[in-house]
Amino acid sequence: MGRVQGKVAFITGAARGQGRSHAVHLAEEGADIIAVDICADIASNEYPLARPEDLDETARLVEKTGRRIVAVQADVRDRTALDAAVQTGIAELGALDIVVANAGICPLGEGLPVQAFIDAVDVDLIGVLNAVHVALPHLGAGASIILTGSVAGLLSSSSSGSGPQGLGGAGYNLAKRVIVDYSTTLAVKLAPQSIRVNAVHPTNCNTDMLQSEPMYKTFRPDLPNPTVEEAEAGFRSFQAMPVPWVEPADISHAVVYLASDESRYVTGLQLKVDAGATVSKIG
Repeated sequence: MGRVQGKVAFITGAARGQGRSHAVHLAEEGADIIAVDICADIASNEYPLARPEDLDETARLVEKTGRRIVAVQADVRDRTALDAAVQTGIAELGALDIVVANAGICPLGEGLPVQAFIDAVDVDLIGVLNAVHVALPHLGAGASIILTGSVAGLLSSSSSGSGPQGLGGAGYNLAKRVIVDYSTTLAVKLAPQSIRVNAVHPTNCNTDMLQSEPMYKTFRPDLPNPTVEEAEAGFRSFQAMPVPWVEPADISHAVVYLASDESRYVTGLQLKVDAGATVSKIG
């Protein structure tokens, strides 16, 4: 306990899934939280996104740990709104030490319009840049920036949009690939200020993004309407270890490490929490 005691963490996509898990785990380790989520659907993304009551639940869970939270509904595509959220959070909580740029969507499926590509890039890449860039003026020595990438981005070599992932999947993969270069470049440039930049790359993670009809169809394109049980076989085949997915807490353990002083000399790292998915593809 207390690995990030007294620090303030800014987390996007915090209403549910990985973002909520990160908020709660960091709070349990002593951090106060600035939590942001859009809490509304995006039309091209064919599974429902978080709702205001989800963000309220994140706030309740953080407060249950005894830490403070400033929860704001904001779209990561709107840099002005994100800047206002950060300013509000700092005014109440007093500082900013940790950035977890986590918000993401994955609009999968053939036949989606080009807007799916635009929305995936705007949320998954531009949203990450917006979160980091509004935070940077407030960060000092010892600060930690953590970006949510994806194993899919590490493995993908094409952004053509062909196949069952379609244009939205291509946008998602492109965004996650760019995060690798962005994080390493920023790590080099911020190292003289002792500000660290790292990326975490999950495999299939047990969130609403994964447990959705578009994702089931992506992993079982041979079936018209696959169930979760039928999709699980496809999920399982993606990892070298015999699991269909990892849990949000598995990613949060990596985030807490990268946020803490335990990783004070770790920067530019691409940390894969992937149950062997990438090494199995290389081997």
